[in-house]
Amino acid sequence: MPIIKESSYKAPWVYRNPHLGTIIPSLLRRRAKVNYSRERITTPDDDFLDLDWSKTNSKELAIVCHGLEGSSKSPYIGHAVKSLNQGGIDAIAMNYRDCSGEPNKLPKSYHSGKTEDLALLIDHVQANYDTIYLIGFSIGGNLVLKYLGEQGSSVLNKIKLGIVFAVPLCLEACARQLAKYENMIYMKYFLYQLHRKIKKKMKIFPGLIDDRDFSKIKSFYDYDRAYTAPLNGFKDEYDYWAQASCKNHLNDIKVSTLIVNSIDDPFLAGDCYPMKDAMQNENIFLETPEHGGHMGFASWGDIYWWQERMMEVILSIDLL
Repeated sequence: MPIIKESSYKAPWVYRNPHLGTIIPSLLRRRAKVNYSRERITTPDDDFLDLDWSKTNSKELAIVCHGLEGSSKSPYIGHAVKSLNQGGIDAIAMNYRDCSGEPNKLPKSYHSGKTEDLALLIDHVQANYDTIYLIGFSIGGNLVLKYLGEQGSSVLNKIKLGIVFAVPLCLEACARQLAKYENMIYMKYFLYQLHRKIKKKMKIFPGLIDDRDFSKIKSFYDYDRAYTAPLNGFKDEYDYWAQASCKNHLNDIKVSTLIVNSIDDPFLAGDCYPMKDAMQNENIFLETPEHGGHMGFASWGDIYWWQERMMEVILSIDLL
């Protein structure tokens, strides 16, 4: 029964409010000093992915997947890469389409379930490494879990471990959760960032993409219906959520995988806490700290708990 009943994360008192535990760590954290080397690879549909490498001359590689509207420049990604490098592990910070600082070449963009891009990256790099770890944050965690489930028993044997934090395993449940009044601040932030990208895409694809009614968009129900679904070939927002959510793929995961979702995460609800799957699949380890907010897990010091947990598991997989 791989449910970790007692998490080692004990939140400082100021972070025991879910919103303070989400917002303060994000606002206070500075970017880590990481010297990236960028590589651009071409996708089968003649688009591109930008990969930011930070190497230590290791035969172990961690692929780090960011959250919604993040990038390799996001502070949590930089700190993840720095911790991995300090542990003697090479790292790639994957930038999803339209997230590397340059608009991509096609109308479609990234979305929460676009595992074909992760698969392309893994195929591109795997020949040079003996061991690969997949690390995901928020929708990056959904991407990792969906990929591992889709691969099932055919998963590359070099992939030894998945570690994911603050994962929206059920996108529809999270859309409902973020549409609540108390989560308005997060929804407004995401829509502001997404609107900026829509404006850039409009200049590249006039007539195909526009923002005439963007002011009417108040939630992911609206945004995914208007943009994500039609631009990426889904029937509607419900079809997108159903196909892109990783929750239906958990039973097929054959690699040791740690899922860390805090109970007080304001973004998550319902099926984002897969107790049944963790009990039925010996490869899934579910850790649910009482506090942590959404990707907070802050400590009093400079190193956040999630970094320590990530490296603890990587350096001694037997701890799971």
